[in-house]
Amino acid sequence: MATTPMATVGEVAKLGLKYGFQVCTHAIGDRANTEVLDQYEMAFQEYPDREDHRFRIEHAQHLTAEDIPRFGQLGVIASIQAVHMSSDRPWAIYRLGLKRIEEGAYVWQKLLQSGAKVINGTDAPVEPINPIASFYASVTRKTLQGTPEEGYEKDQSMSRAEALRSYTLDAAYGGFEEESKGSIEVGKLADFTVYSQDLMAVEESQIMDTKVDMTIVGGEVVFAREE
Repeated sequence: MATTPMATVGEVAKLGLKYGFQVCTHAIGDRANTEVLDQYEMAFQEYPDREDHRFRIEHAQHLTAEDIPRFGQLGVIASIQAVHMSSDRPWAIYRLGLKRIEEGAYVWQKLLQSGAKVINGTDAPVEPINPIASFYASVTRKTLQGTPEEGYEKDQSMSRAEALRSYTLDAAYGGFEEESKGSIEVGKLADFTVYSQDLMAVEESQIMDTKVDMTIVGGEVVFAREE
């Protein structure tokens, strides 16, 4: 159900392009994503010179096969929350059926392979604010309880490098902040987190055991875990 008329979405998209504002639209469901992409595309056609718009669709969840490549083609960022797959997938099968699940639900690799920028988040307070949960879901395609053993639609999982990037450099790109955030480099803000173990190497079953040892903001330690 649309809570905002599509004509309004289209008008806001045009105003965003005209005045240099990024537009982000919440969409879950195949019709919702199609209609938002349609409105974005019409706006892009009216302002063809505004190429670096970085318009986003928040969730980008449950897509038609035809819409998946449109994200990359239009330069629309798929702003996902991988942890939704963990909490929703066990019952989504009864709402969507296997065919629609496999074709367009939580299809992160399809989006990446089509050239789309995929960024990650938590959707707190709907889901746990801890990004480790979303990282775990991104790479395992399992519930946070570790089921099913083989993961759901495992071919759509992200590699650990892809998952990390979706939460760091690409997430910063999604907010026009890649020059100041997203990586530890000279000249950037020195905002980063130190974890208790290496997320890129630890056993998959141990990812959820990861603790925050330290949080640094602007080069200053603002949190340090006590043993």
